[in-house]
Amino acid sequence: MRIASRVSELSLNGCYLDMMNPFPKGTLVLVKIAAGDEFFEAKSEVVYAQHNMGAGVGFLKVGPDSQVVLERWLDGAEKEQKRAE
Repeated sequence: MRIASRVSELSLNGCYLDMMNPFPKGTLVLVKIAAGDEFFEAKSEVVYAQHNMGAGVGFLKVGPDSQVVLERWLDGAEKEQKRAE
């Protein structure tokens, strides 16, 4: 089953998925995130769910290519935040 959602609170260990009907805690999911030409995916687990709001997921297994992309995104976000201060 494929469900599109907005991603927020992205970190090296997981993210928050905004969705109206989140999966229950403990559900295993494959998170796929695309931004521009870059793509990230990780086998993940729902660690908490908030009805009508979303779910926090923890990354369980991230491939090396996806790890590089994730680190690049987070580094870019950190630099952007510092410029805004």
